Amino acid sequence: METRRDDRIDQLLDALKRSDKLHLKEAATLLGVSEMTIRRDLSTNSAPVVLLGGYIVLEPRSASHYLLSDQKNRLVEEKRRAAKLAAGLLQPHQMVFFDCGTTMPWVIDAIPHDLPFTGVCYSLNTFLALQEKPLCRAILSGGEFHASNAVFKPLNFNETLSNLRPDIAFYSAAGVHAQQGATCFNLEELPVKHWAMSSAQYHVLVVDHSKFGKVRPASMGPLNRFNMIISDCRPDESLVNAAKSQHIKLLY
Repeated sequence: METRRDDRIDQLLDALKRSDKLHLKEAATLLGVSEMTIRRDLSTNSAPVVLLGGYIVLEPRSASHYLLSDQKNRLVEEKRRAAKLAAGLLQPHQMVFFDCGTTMPWVIDAIPHDLPFTGVCYSLNTFLALQEKPLCRAILSGGEFHASNAVFKPLNFNETLSNLRPDIAFYSAAGVHAQQGATCFNLEELPVKHWAMSSAQYHVLVVDHSKFGKVRPASMGPLNRFNMIISDCRPDESLVNAAKSQHIKLLY
């Protein structure tokens, strides 16, 4: 027997046949329910559509070890706390690089609406979050789209990214280890991450505590590539000691 939730999701799927995305407010008006009701509808892993940066889109399907849709509801409060600390670093009129992943939209969400800045990104969920900031000039690098983590892998860096020098870069990671450094699951993320590490002036790693001590397949670089590590709580002693010896600031 079809439930009201199922009926609402079917209506969202029909709407997405006519457009690649649907704003949450538009969806609420279309269905005649509150935005919170829609958020609850989409909170289960079985939902065929997901909420990314204020927009409803089809759930990315992939055999990857890491799916953006799998991570969106994990450790939300922890990510939010770390993200709020990161957003506090941003100054007016700065150019900011935002990495991919599920923490970056929380960083963007915590940026005041009256703060003017330029946001550089290469992932769909981050780009959609930037659209919610009225004084943000958003720059999205193009390229081959990878649905598993919603990133665009540039085909030619000379087109956009090589011309940019961000003031500050916020990075996500799936693993942060005292000896192995910062790592992620997907190799296709590395070209843009490494570009940011070579082009930005200040580098901030923003992760929740579950990433500490983990090592994933794709290497972003050693810890000393970052000026600061931000998290929701104090890292383990090995990371604290590594940060101290390499003059990396910790904020939690």
